[in-house]
Order: sequence, then structure tokens, then C-alpha cells
Amino acid sequence: MKWLVAFLFTQAIEVPIYLGAMRSLQLSWWQRAGVAFGASALTHPIVWFVIPRAWRAIGYPGGYWGMVAAAETFAVLAEAVYLQQAGLRRALAWALVANVASAGIGLALRRLYGWP
Repeated sequence: MKWLVAFLFTQAIEVPIYLGAMRSLQLSWWQRAGVAFGASALTHPIVWFVIPRAWRAIGYPGGYWGMVAAAETFAVLAEAVYLQQAGLRRALAWALVANVASAGIGLALRRLYGWP
């Protein structure tokens, strides 16, 4: 359940950013929405389930923040490649903006309110 809340929260932040970034692409709104949703849908399960287990297996180098940095770096790079394939120019910059926004807001809310 925690993953689902975090996933939906991430989508709520990142999808509008990606939709705005893709407004000039020759795609329908539904196609752009699908691409925008797909970016985090591909990376979020890996960030949430795979990277923490892998980080634990290698002894938590850099601790929690090292893991967060590795996970967010993966998400930015993977989403940039995915978005570039969809035709988005400056995909790396947009992926960085979207992931900094979702991770930053999520971490701030967790610190302040214990949610998500």
C-alpha cells in the first residue's frame, strides 16, 4: 500500500510536468499522457523495490542518502532515454526537473508530516 501511495504521488507531480514538456510534440493528448505516465511507471518499481535491496546487499555505501542519490540518478537517466525515444527534446533536463520535483516534494512532506 505504501508503494501505491508513493507511486500515485509521483505520477501526480511528474505527469503534468511531462505533459507540459511534450505539448509541442505531434501526439494526441492521450498519447502524451500515456508517455508521461509510462516514464515513472517504468522506473518507480525499480527505485522502490530493486535499488533498496541492491543497496542493502552491497552494504549501504553512503547510507540512506547514497541510496536516494543512486535511485534518483537511475530514474532521471532512464526516464530521459525513454522520453528522448518518444521525441522529447531536452529530455534529460525535463527528467531532472520532474524527478527533483517529485523527490523533493515527497521528501519534504515525509519530513514535515510523515507522508507519503
